[in-house]
Amino acid sequence: MNRLHVARLGIARGGIELRHALTYWPDLVQALFLTVAQLVVLFLMRGHQVPGTTFSLGSLTLPSVIGMSFAFGGLLGVVGLISVDREDGTLLRAKATPDGMAAYVIGRITHIASTTLVGLVLTLLLGLLAFPGVHLTAPGAATLAWVAMLGLLATIPIGITLGSLLPNPRFIPMVLLPFGALTAISGVFYPITHLPGWMQGIGQLFPMYWLGLGMRAALLPPHLAAVEIDGSWRLPLVFLALALWAVLGLTAAPPVLRRMARRESGSRVAERRERAMLRAT
Repeated sequence: MNRLHVARLGIARGGIELRHALTYWPDLVQALFLTVAQLVVLFLMRGHQVPGTTFSLGSLTLPSVIGMSFAFGGLLGVVGLISVDREDGTLLRAKATPDGMAAYVIGRITHIASTTLVGLVLTLLLGLLAFPGVHLTAPGAATLAWVAMLGLLATIPIGITLGSLLPNPRFIPMVLLPFGALTAISGVFYPITHLPGWMQGIGQLFPMYWLGLGMRAALLPPHLAAVEIDGSWRLPLVFLALALWAVLGLTAAPPVLRRMARRESGSRVAERRERAMLRAT
């Protein structure tokens, strides 16, 4: 019964944060800007073709960008939010209330998952209209659903872990830079088969590649699998890789977050605020 109460509190908290994000125009503009910018770049790529085919490179890249948005929201979005919440004392207040940390985590998961899914719907609606060849069948919709849910489970716990390890928001670029490097070798903007073999191996170690592959399997015609590794979508491996990352993340995140929360105190928050004020002046 207590767990159900905590889940309800967390979901309610996430709903409040989602409502604020959708009604506070600076946050809304920031969220929509990334989606619109991605679609504009892809639209400009429509005139280029996938090597060896007549299929638009922009249409091929759209599902990969959707997968990248899941990784971006689940990893970097959570890292940024936890770092800020730690800096301004939100985590300390959650720690001071009964079951506050559990409700906080559920709330953050609800918030990030909801905003990511809203972005997915918007991108799909525009992408299906503007990019020829991208389509959504009934089997594709089923694939899209389980890839999306597993993708969130694979990335959000990693974001919680990384956000708990960073001492303050100024260290976020230490996560952003490797994320950008992985994007370049994960087959997001170009077929991974055109990269050197050792880069293909590194790219397949991380969930971003598998998210993109799963989204391509859901939204692209079957013959486009020819440009993938082994000439197939490899959906069983997509499921296995994302599930493995989900298990690793869900195992690592709770103890790391608890350890960080135990070290939080009013004096630490006041010290960080004082340092921030000194930097501002």
